Amino acid sequence: MFITLEGPEGSGKTSHIPHLVEYLREKGYVVFPTREPGGTSISEQIRDTLHNLKNAEMHPRTETLLYQAARAQIVEQVIKPRLAAGEIVISDRYYDSTIAYQGYGHQQNLDQIRLLINYATGGLVPDLTILLDLDVEVGLKRKSNADEWNRLDAYTVEFHRRVRAGYLEMVKAEPKRWIMVDASQRWERVQENLREKILDKIGTK
Repeated sequence: MFITLEGPEGSGKTSHIPHLVEYLREKGYVVFPTREPGGTSISEQIRDTLHNLKNAEMHPRTETLLYQAARAQIVEQVIKPRLAAGEIVISDRYYDSTIAYQGYGHQQNLDQIRLLINYATGGLVPDLTILLDLDVEVGLKRKSNADEWNRLDAYTVEFHRRVRAGYLEMVKAEPKRWIMVDASQRWERVQENLREKILDKIGTK
């Protein structure tokens, strides 16, 4: 099973995944965590370029293509082989981030972006995608306090509002794949919600 966590900045995806993985492993599942962009040596190098605040002049099309390059590598090198071996893969972001950020955020052509995504992923779609939804201003404040500020975080508040709106549109468009969790709740309650949703999904496979 392929499970992805999505959400605006500061929604807590990264902090929840290690605890989810530990919980599922204790339940007897073979689970592999990864992240985007990243997860392979090549993809991590691309991540560094994408997130570097010195690259403020990067054009949205360049940004979009670099994300697809990183994604193609991790799909072929990591995700597909793990799934073929019967493992559960949990990824901190996947292609829905590109639709939300480079599509809705930068207001690029969504059809063109989806074509690029399909090429990069070979058509690999998650079995379950969970949106950790959070007010944009709250999320950006959390992120700034965590000292993890990167080039994408530095975009305008209006950009990040378009990103969140894009996520909500995607949830409405694919309700069978998406589940939404309120990330403004206390951390422990969010973790409980995530465990419940994932176990429910695993039980239906």
